[in-house]
Amino acid sequence: MIRIHLLSAVCCPPDTTLGNIAMKELLSTREVAKFLDINEKMVYSLISDKGLPATKITGKWLFPKHLVEQWIEANTINYPEPSTHLPPYHGLLIIAGSNDPLLEQSITLFNKTHTDHVAVFGNLGSMGGLRALRRDLCHMASSHLLQEDESDYNFTFASEELDRMPAVINFCRREQGILVQKGNPKGINAVSDFARPGLRMVNRPLTTGTRLLFDRALAAEGIDPEGIDGYQREIPRHIDVGIEILADRADAAPCIRPVANLLNLDFIPLRWERFDMLMTREKFFEQGVQLFIGMLHESPFLTLAAEMEGYDVSMAGKMVFPME
Repeated sequence: MIRIHLLSAVCCPPDTTLGNIAMKELLSTREVAKFLDINEKMVYSLISDKGLPATKITGKWLFPKHLVEQWIEANTINYPEPSTHLPPYHGLLIIAGSNDPLLEQSITLFNKTHTDHVAVFGNLGSMGGLRALRRDLCHMASSHLLQEDESDYNFTFASEELDRMPAVINFCRREQGILVQKGNPKGINAVSDFARPGLRMVNRPLTTGTRLLFDRALAAEGIDPEGIDGYQREIPRHIDVGIEILADRADAAPCIRPVANLLNLDFIPLRWERFDMLMTREKFFEQGVQLFIGMLHESPFLTLAAEMEGYDVSMAGKMVFPME
């Protein structure tokens, strides 16, 4: 279960009034009760017992609307069963979930190598990939969701989203951080710098692991994201985030190191992460799935990863298990 840390303060840029933020982005207790269709007393219970994101200002509870929406999505556990299912495998391999430049290149490599098969990708974000897997809309889901205790990736989310634990195969390890312009003209050194006025950013969509990691880092610093210019501007792919920085339409963004290497930008590292492929036990033995996993051990893939830089593929193609 995703827990969103309670914000202890709201940081506002000098030219923004608290009243404007509250009117546009923050809900009162009565408004959030109406939004959730519950009575006001239940709201306080959800704050203390269920981690409903809230902040107290001048003695009153206020609720960032975008975090409330994210909390609802993260806590949704009862999805309708799919009315249709994937047909028996006949050469079309469907991958859905988190975007990654090496994954995109690997899909191209797969299609060139196995000409009787076609691999396609749906860029849905890590959470979107798990939901597509649950609904039997894909053969594999790509995901890099950091668990609440930060000890592991994907397992807690998969156990909550799926009826049975899937098979989990590592695709790569990669470094998450902050992408900035060459030479870092704004002098950005940490997530805490996003509280500075005048900083422009672009962001990743809500269902992505990168966005969840970034929001968690902002909450740890007590930074109100609504005070950041460009926080709501979501970019679907990592490489497109880099293009926004390169074109001087943003100063910084959560992203991965390989994009910095590809576009000759600077990068402030936050942490290495594990990027996995998840599949149901039934789909694990599909021919296309086995061909894709097998490719991760072969020299063309290893060469491709080395040429792109910023990846560690020493675990690629190996089954991973929850830490004890």
